[in-house]
Amino acid sequence: MKVLVTGASGFIGGSFVKRFEAGAGLELHRVGRRAQAGANYTSLDLSRPFDLPYAPDAVLHAAARASPWGTRGEFQRDNVETTRNVIDFCMRRGRPRLVYLSSGSVFYRDGDQLGITEESPIGPRFVNRYAESKRAGERLVEAYPGPWMIVRTRTVFGPGDTVLFPRIFHALRAGRLPLFVRDGPPAVGDLIYVDTLLDYLKTAVTRTGVTGSYNVTNNEPVPLQPFLLDIFERLGLPAPRRRVSVRTAMRAAWAMETLHALLQRPGEPALTRFGVSVFGWSKTFDVRKALADLGPPSVPLAEGVRAFVEWQRAQPF
Repeated sequence: MKVLVTGASGFIGGSFVKRFEAGAGLELHRVGRRAQAGANYTSLDLSRPFDLPYAPDAVLHAAARASPWGTRGEFQRDNVETTRNVIDFCMRRGRPRLVYLSSGSVFYRDGDQLGITEESPIGPRFVNRYAESKRAGERLVEAYPGPWMIVRTRTVFGPGDTVLFPRIFHALRAGRLPLFVRDGPPAVGDLIYVDTLLDYLKTAVTRTGVTGSYNVTNNEPVPLQPFLLDIFERLGLPAPRRRVSVRTAMRAAWAMETLHALLQRPGEPALTRFGVSVFGWSKTFDVRKALADLGPPSVPLAEGVRAFVEWQRAQPF
């Protein structure tokens, strides 16, 4: 089966290629923005119209700006226009199966949300521009006249992570990572180990009779701060000591975001409201639809944590 993988120089797309390039019945052609060595790789700016002398049976569209911070124009370019151009390519290449890697953040609202399903309301307001742009990409995919599938993830972690834990470790080293205090019980949330997600994506690409939108997690919600502190302990890292209420942290994040935007500083603010919300609010998903159509998670959460910690120990901090 011929599969075009976009975002192949990124975390998820690159991990998908590494996991399935040798066998698995897939012939992979990789597309990414950064230059890479190796066969079957094309460096492309997908925000511009493109073409390839390649007719895939399926396209895994994993290319995206996966950041909680950026301008509306940047997210429009990297998450919406890229998706539009990928769909245009598919239209010219026989309408192959299109699998779009989206995000559970399209559902997010301020506060706790438990048992989110595929039918839970989305929009019209979004927690950040990233979520707004991913939903805009979803709408384009939903209008695609070929077979399509939307896979919504929640907090992906594992070896090769370039999004979640690098930000957490950076904040910890800088002394900016507090313990969040909130009203009510501790915040709980779903995560998904990267290999579990990759196996779901392979099923999404190859199981042609399955269509529609799917939420995918490891189906093992955990108290988020104890989960994080356990990883710090395994890595021999000091735990944060400062305690800050979620409300206070949200106000501080809003002030930092506002100042950052006014001064037009590069990069991300030291603290974002989305970053606070990840560990300050409960977000869990009902994944019965994925369990029924795609199967159970392939790697238990505890096994994924062990593999991630072992990998992270070998990385420079």
